Amino acid sequence: MDELCDFIGLRFVDAGTTELEIAPRHINPAGVLSGVVTYALVDYGMGRALWEVKEADETVVTVSLSLNYVGSAEGGRIICRTALDRKTAGVALLQSEVRHEDGRLLALGLGTFAVIRGPG
Repeated sequence: MDELCDFIGLRFVDAGTTELEIAPRHINPAGVLSGVVTYALVDYGMGRALWEVKEADETVVTVSLSLNYVGSAEGGRIICRTALDRKTAGVALLQSEVRHEDGRLLALGLGTFAVIRGPG
């Protein structure tokens, strides 16, 4: 998608699923997955889910993203599943759930995106 996705290692499985394999560069000084990596996974996951349903003349941008971290990981694969709650002419609301490949819940996200018509 872009150079940041490549650097982080995000992989888009489908419109609602984004994942990454935890690498040493994703680990913070405490020895666990950095929250910023999880945040990027959710933000890009939400953007991708919304991109699939936007109209050709619409641009979408993150307005607010709330992330509740409930667990962490030291390695393995993490999977973000995103669902669109609703999309109107001006706003979209989405939810994401981030789980470790072993099923543990790591984070829950709620996002608000602006839906802008016309040239971006």
